[in-house]
This record gives sequence, structure tokens and C-alpha cells, in this order.
Amino acid sequence: MRLHGKSVLVTGAARGLGRATALACAAEGADLTLLDLCADLPGVPYPLGTPGQLEHTAALCREAGAAVLTTVADIRDLRAVREAVTRAEDRYGRIDVVVNNAGIAAPSGKPVHEIGEEEWSLMIDVDLSGAWRVIREVGKAMSDRRAGSIVNVASTAGLVGYRHFAGYVAAKHAVVGLTKAAALDYAPSKVRVNAVCPGSVRDDARAEGRMLGEIARALAVPVDEHEKTFVEAQPMNALIEPEDVASAVLFLASDESRQITGSVLTVDGGFSAR
Repeated sequence: MRLHGKSVLVTGAARGLGRATALACAAEGADLTLLDLCADLPGVPYPLGTPGQLEHTAALCREAGAAVLTTVADIRDLRAVREAVTRAEDRYGRIDVVVNNAGIAAPSGKPVHEIGEEEWSLMIDVDLSGAWRVIREVGKAMSDRRAGSIVNVASTAGLVGYRHFAGYVAAKHAVVGLTKAAALDYAPSKVRVNAVCPGSVRDDARAEGRMLGEIARALAVPVDEHEKTFVEAQPMNALIEPEDVASAVLFLASDESRQITGSVLTVDGGFSAR
């Protein structure tokens, strides 16, 4: 029970890595606040998480014995983030761990000169500024308590480049930079900030993930071939499972990593080692 007695806030919790992370935290004794937009976004060419999916994540976590608070909020809205944080603090007394998982993979699939200004701004606002807003709203309270762990979900796109994904690559590289800078800001207060960089994560039906499929669509890779195509790029010849990433997040969230901050943990089967 590595998170027994701890309060954990997970963004983008309706499905995918957010759900897998929430379940891993629930299994280790955490009390949970599960945040998601639960709506589609204009400009994002695929459906996002739904209220029903968020409630399903919550139900699975409750079955594991966790206390769960769900909240619908847009991480592009600072006031909404502040209200969500306040609700969590009112419910549990504090937030011990934040997992900044919410993000989008598209609009993508085009060279830099074809990216519209609204497309660029949307990607940065969700994938980078969303994480910053959450950190901004929890940072002072964590610093005052001299305790806390923040885990940002970046990507191998935060370490290397990908053709036709300039906005996503730029945002995720910036998340890694934000992680390192925030780690130094909060180190004197014993608040840790780290990042995980997943590689190609399989769209597991239990987690209802669809990120890999959407990346494939943006690259014009046929749906029935996309897993094979991504596996061929993996040194370990296998896609990453959502639980693999959740385990890495759990380690960084727990006291097992109490002397680790400003670090970037890759979960990519060796992809970025080349």
C-alpha cells in the first residue's frame, strides 16, 4: 500500500493512461480526485473522454477500495483548475500527489508550414499550459507542507522529433523543461517534480485508450496495420502497455522515489536510446 493515506489528483482520468494510473493508485491505497474535460474539443479530430467513461474509472477505483471524487474541468481554464483543486482539498484536506496526464495528440499530421495558429495554440494550451496551471494551483500548498510529488506525463516526443507532429513535439519537449525548472523551484520545500515519457502505448480495450490509433490516423497508417507498424520501431519488439506507464508513475508518486526530482523516466522499450 505505497500510497496509503495519500490524496492523488489525476487529470485526463476518463480513459487511457489516466484510467490505468488511477487504478494503480487505488490499488496502493490512495484517495483519488479524477479530473477530466468529459467533452469534445473543437479542433481535435477525434472524440475525447465522456462523463460515462469518467464514472466507469471511478467505479473501478471504488471497487479497489479507494475513496473517489470526480470533477469535470477544462485544464485550459485557470479558474476551473483552481475550483477542482479546492474541491479536492476540501474533501481530503490536502493533495499529496498530482499526475498531469491530460493531453491531446491532434491536430497533427502536417508539416510546420501547414499548421494553423489556432491548431498550434490549442496543442500548447492543453498539453503544456494545462500542466502548468495544475502545478500553479497546488505548488504553494505543497511547499507550505514541505511535501508532495508531481508527475508530468510527457512522451518520447518530449525527447526526440517526429515528422508532422511539430506542435505535439514542441509541447512535450516543453513539459520536460517545465518539469526540470519546477523541480528546482520546489526542491528546497521537499516537493518533487518528475516526468514519465511513454513510447507507443497499446490502445488497451480495458482502459479504452485510443491515442496510438489517432497518431496512426494522423500519419495515414491503416488501422488494421498500425500496431504492427509501431512494433517494428520498438527495440524490444512490443508495444508499451498502459500498466507499464502506470507503474512508473506510481514509483515516482510514492516515497520510494523520495530523493528523485527533476528526472525523466522513459517507458519506451528502448526507442529513445538509439
